[in-house]
Amino acid sequence: MENNSDENKETNVKATIDAVAGLAKAIPIYDDAVQPAAKEVGKALGTVAKTVNIALAPIKVLVWGYEQIENFVNEKVSDKLKNTPEERITTPPPEVVGPALESLKFTGHNEDLRNLFANLIANSMDSATLKHAHPGFVEIIKNISSEEAKMLKLFNLRQTMPLIDVRNEFKDARGGTDVIKNLSQIGTLSGCVDDSLTPSLLDNLCRLGLLEIPSGSHLIDDNLYTPLEQSPRVQALKIAIEKNETKKIGFTRKYITLTTYGKQFCDTCVKDK
Repeated sequence: MENNSDENKETNVKATIDAVAGLAKAIPIYDDAVQPAAKEVGKALGTVAKTVNIALAPIKVLVWGYEQIENFVNEKVSDKLKNTPEERITTPPPEVVGPALESLKFTGHNEDLRNLFANLIANSMDSATLKHAHPGFVEIIKNISSEEAKMLKLFNLRQTMPLIDVRNEFKDARGGTDVIKNLSQIGTLSGCVDDSLTPSLLDNLCRLGLLEIPSGSHLIDDNLYTPLEQSPRVQALKIAIEKNETKKIGFTRKYITLTTYGKQFCDTCVKDK
């Protein structure tokens, strides 16, 4: 199956090459100086076009066609429904299953996201869980990465997690600045590849309405913050900050938790049916 996106990119590159060539022809007064340069630019763009096509070639293999989506429904979704009483299996709402199947064209190759869609479709076909299968969940899955899907598995088990901001403060209470924002163990506990991206991934999950960081609140159990405040990274930062006799390290304790909408998403899409 050909990918329209690939064709559009190739067309755009060709249009750029044609435009550069046309520009050279449109300025005949500078023929001697411009034409050789334009030819070199044309060659360069042609090389870029070939490189782009080579880079995009594997995408054509990853994009799912009708047969792959049909197999997905017959195998993966059916497996999710194997313990559901037959009388509860119903036709799903088109506003949920239609966009979900369409999205599988581009996300079906990703196991983490594919499983979220399988749970969503299966729950939308069960009369007992149908009402929880919100149409907006399709857009959420389209807007998260594999790493964020792994984080949501963790939040499905532990709805609330501690966070801290690490601060560089003056000892005389004149204030200070945040050095690290939203430090947590969420990336590590979720098995994410690059833990340094955790704060920005959490920002995205908050943007989507799945998580929230209540302002001015922290967890009652102080021991939950010890692994963060005593971590090697923070201790190394403490030494660096306190080399200045007027400075000290400080912490703002917070927490991050599932919203009501986020819990519904986890129950419908994250928790295996």
